[in-house]
Amino acid sequence: MKAIKSLNGEAVFAELPEPDIKPQHVKVRIDYSSVSVGTELLMLRNGSEAFLGYSATGTVLEVGEGVAHVRPGQRVACYGTPAHREVMLSPKYLTVPVPEGVTAEEAAFSGIGAICIHALRQATLQFGETVVILGAGILGQIIARVAHACNYRVIALEPVKERRDMLAAAGISRVCANEEEMEAALEGTTAGGKGADAVLICASIRSESLINQGIRFLRDRGSVVIVGDTGCEFDRDLLFGKEASVHISRAGGPGRYDPDYERAGFDYPIGYVRWTEGRNIEEYLRMVAEKRIDIRSLITDRLTFEELPGFYKRIRENPRPTMGVTVSIR
Repeated sequence: MKAIKSLNGEAVFAELPEPDIKPQHVKVRIDYSSVSVGTELLMLRNGSEAFLGYSATGTVLEVGEGVAHVRPGQRVACYGTPAHREVMLSPKYLTVPVPEGVTAEEAAFSGIGAICIHALRQATLQFGETVVILGAGILGQIIARVAHACNYRVIALEPVKERRDMLAAAGISRVCANEEEMEAALEGTTAGGKGADAVLICASIRSESLINQGIRFLRDRGSVVIVGDTGCEFDRDLLFGKEASVHISRAGGPGRYDPDYERAGFDYPIGYVRWTEGRNIEEYLRMVAEKRIDIRSLITDRLTFEELPGFYKRIRENPRPTMGVTVSIR
């Protein structure tokens, strides 16, 4: 079977044997994957040798011992395993049935959707509170839509007009092009302009930190959540002045990078860990199925599997027009 990997800074096809089924895993024939542009370009720029992609959807071919929640022939969404390939061996708890009414393209974003939902949970917002989104790439776009659907007050800051227009089309009315507009939006939205309850940094600019900017937009004792691949330097006095907290959101939620959960198939009891990464995937799919969030309007590029290596070369020079990207594997 074919898979896409990063090799010496380029994306290339690799020939692999089709994986054999093993306990606590599901063998899936991939129909569509989605591209996480920022993450995958970073891997290519670093020159790392690794297989690309982590979010996909397909059809179950075979289930391993210990798997009872899906069956052969069923549509599923998968997360956490290199996804730009023809056949995937997906961990049990990261393989989720796709509900009726969810298209294959929408399901292909399940991993990215779980990341967005977990990031919003890290902000520990309550009903009616205000969240600021810094950066409206694919993560910021989906986080803003989920937050809007949850009835949080959403304010976004994004310098690129096309991205601001996407947010406005999704019903998010407070979309700012610069800090001056953001200050005015906070003044009109929060009590006496006291600031947002949380700021989520979704921009991927490792060369500079946006934490100080986020802290300035916060109320007293608010929180900054780092979602994108940004720098982590900040002004200690600025943080101290508001007694703010800074969190990093780790991918799709509890369970990520835990081999007992992801590979051995040991779940976290729901009474102790309510929202694992697998449950976040389920919640993303529910929101799409119930039409609470619109994903298809975010898709700017639809690729065949054969077009994917050339696509990376194109967006390396100018990634800004690109938002959601789906790859048809077969």
